[in-house]
Amino acid sequence: MAGCRSYLRGLAICVTVLLLVSGVVMIGVGFSPIDGNTPVAELFDQLSSSDGLLLLKVFGPITMVLSVIGICAATLDMKPLLLVFSALIFVEFVAMMVVASPLVQVQAQLDGAVEEVFLNVTPLHTSQAYIQGELNKLQTSDACCGLRSFKDWENQLPVSCSCSSGNSSSDCVMASTNLNPQTPTDSQTVWVHSRPCGPILKSYLSFPIKLRIGIISAFATIAITAIVLCLLLGLEKYWKTPPVETTVDDFNRVKYQPKPTLT
Repeated sequence: MAGCRSYLRGLAICVTVLLLVSGVVMIGVGFSPIDGNTPVAELFDQLSSSDGLLLLKVFGPITMVLSVIGICAATLDMKPLLLVFSALIFVEFVAMMVVASPLVQVQAQLDGAVEEVFLNVTPLHTSQAYIQGELNKLQTSDACCGLRSFKDWENQLPVSCSCSSGNSSSDCVMASTNLNPQTPTDSQTVWVHSRPCGPILKSYLSFPIKLRIGIISAFATIAITAIVLCLLLGLEKYWKTPPVETTVDDFNRVKYQPKPTLT
């Protein structure tokens, strides 16, 4: 029994240390400019997950403070403090699950909302110069063209869509483009990237949301484990088997009775 208790105590200390690490990660991600690195970020203002950042900024410090309390309680074997820590972590767990639920809804609605944004900015050659510039950067770096296909540019294909002759034919497709917008008949056939940029943009946009959901899920798992372990240690007197001693009377009958405690 003593070995089991020592194991539970060591495990509780390790889990509360992991809880402290999760608090540090929350603060780090909460204050990092992940959303600003999304290509064409201005297109997706309505899909901003700033609430997720605020959630991590608020719950990160709270988690760190509570985890320090839990580490002290588990290390010093302070049973009342272990019970208080378990109660506080449970309250934080419930609060975080309630506040984080909109993030799951945003993730579920992401594809439909992004498709609507794509419709609003096509044809691309008539969109804002900033959007065209950002798309040109993405098309050059990721070898893609257009949002849903190269046809989003209609017949005004930019140079960034050009497919080099070294690429395989499956990655390139022939398209007609105007050399001079003032003369619609002046056109030529060029090789352009067949892969659309839309899925790439979706992956960039969904990454911050998935990252925050992953951090919250990890916190939830660690928090539940910490609650269970600290409750077991805090309520030890209710599950710990009292030590017994055996005696044999004159008739060779074995009697079991609790050992007297030293006061």
